[in-house]
Amino acid sequence: MLTPALLNRVVGAALEEDAPWGDLTSAALIPESSTATADLVARETGILSGGEVFAAAFTLTDPAVVVDLHVADGDAFGPGDVLASVTGPARAILTAERVGLNFAQRMSGIATLTSQYVRAVEGTAARIADTRKTTPGLRAFERHAVSSGGGHNHRFSLSDAVMAKDNHLAVLRRGGADLAAALRDAASRLPHTTHVVVEVDRLDQIPDVLAGGAHTVLLDNFTLDDLRAAVALIDGRATTEASGGVTRETVRAIAETGVDVVSVGALTHSARALDLGLDVRID
Repeated sequence: MLTPALLNRVVGAALEEDAPWGDLTSAALIPESSTATADLVARETGILSGGEVFAAAFTLTDPAVVVDLHVADGDAFGPGDVLASVTGPARAILTAERVGLNFAQRMSGIATLTSQYVRAVEGTAARIADTRKTTPGLRAFERHAVSSGGGHNHRFSLSDAVMAKDNHLAVLRRGGADLAAALRDAASRLPHTTHVVVEVDRLDQIPDVLAGGAHTVLLDNFTLDDLRAAVALIDGRATTEASGGVTRETVRAIAETGVDVVSVGALTHSARALDLGLDVRID
């Protein structure tokens, strides 16, 4: 997802936001000829994500900066570990420092939180997936971070799959539409490769969804007993996905009901940025 064009556009915009007319402090205090070395150092345990993004913040500021990544995305680290080293013009390093750290801290926080959910469901058949509850403009970065933590990505955008949620169904019901018939009609007009997901919040909605040919049934805020009943009712005829209010404390029990997927909005909307620091030494 993190193509060169996307990195240049998003990281470039972040750099422009942070220093729209240059870095006044560095320009005023640091001689233009000064060079520096800096280490990206972990202050706590975590999973790295965003190494390439961190590097882009410096190289887009000045191509003369060289960034060596010592840890790959998805790798674990502990306090004091050196994750990357940066060398080059001191002004550029100081200018890019905050933007590079912001991306690495945010993305590594998402990866670390995701890895905790993934570990919590080990031994079950369920996979942990993210949602579209991402920071506008940063979805590809946050989705990459979920993958770094061992999670899976849901549909990337509204253009990628049909996903009929409660508000869609409310509009259909108000118009008197039969859900099964509406789903079959939609399928007849869609490419055969299009995946169809339908959200339900009650067991009695499932038969119509299955009759309509949905590929995935999204079980929203079901109790554990109802999740088990839904899995038995669907009986492999569609992928089962549990969502709604999932926490690290509840995810294991949800996974043990037999659902195929547990989607967790908290992976991206509630992850804490990790404490990473850039220790700079001026030559």
